[in-house]
Amino acid sequence: MNDSLSVNMKEYNAIIGKNPVIQDLVEIGKYPEKLQKTIIGDNATIRSHSVIYSGNNIGNQFQTGHGILLRENNKIGNDVSIGTHSIVERENTIGNNVRIHSNCFVPEFVIIDDDVWIGPSTTILNVLHPPCPRFEDCAKSVHIKKGAKIGGNVTIGPRVSIGERSFIGMGSVVTKDIPDRVLAYGNPAKVICSIDEMNCEAGYFKTPYEWLGKE
Repeated sequence: MNDSLSVNMKEYNAIIGKNPVIQDLVEIGKYPEKLQKTIIGDNATIRSHSVIYSGNNIGNQFQTGHGILLRENNKIGNDVSIGTHSIVERENTIGNNVRIHSNCFVPEFVIIDDDVWIGPSTTILNVLHPPCPRFEDCAKSVHIKKGAKIGGNVTIGPRVSIGERSFIGMGSVVTKDIPDRVLAYGNPAKVICSIDEMNCEAGYFKTPYEWLGKE
C-alpha cells in the first residue's frame, strides 16, 4: 500500500482487505455517518469517482467501473463487478460471481443470486404505485435467481422473479414472473422456448451456455 493511499484510507469509514487498488476521487464510507463501517474484502479495484456508502459488506475481488454509486447496507459476495455509472441503491443482496454492467439501475431490496449477468442499461423497478406509504413492504419483491442472464436495455418491473438460468432478450420489458431455464423476450416479455432449445447463431457451440452443463 503506498503512502498516499494510507493517508486517504484514514478518511474512510471502512475496513479494506489486502492489495486494494483505489483510484482518484473515490469516497468510501462517508455517508450516512451513523452507520457501521463498510467492509470490503481482498483484491478490490475501485475506479475513479466511485462513491460507496457506509454499512456495506462486500466480498473479495470486488470491482467497479468509473463513477458508480453504491448506497448503504448492501450485502455483496465475492467476484462481483459493478460497471461504470451504475447505481445500486440500499439494502440489496447480491451473490457471488455477479456482473452488473454499465449504466444499470438497481433499486432497494432486490435479491440477485449467484452467477447472474445483467447487461448494460438495464433498469429494475420495485414499487407498483410510487410514491407509496407502504413502500418498504411493497418493494421487497424482485428476485433474479441463480445463473439468470439479462440482456442489454431490459426493464424489470416490480414484484417480478426471473427463474434460474433463464435468459431475457435485449430490450425486453418484464412484467410477470419468468420460470426457470427459458428464453423470454418482448414487450411484455413472453416465454419463447427452453434454453436447451436455443441455438448458437455464430456456430461456436451447439447451444448457448452448453459449457455450463445441465445443473
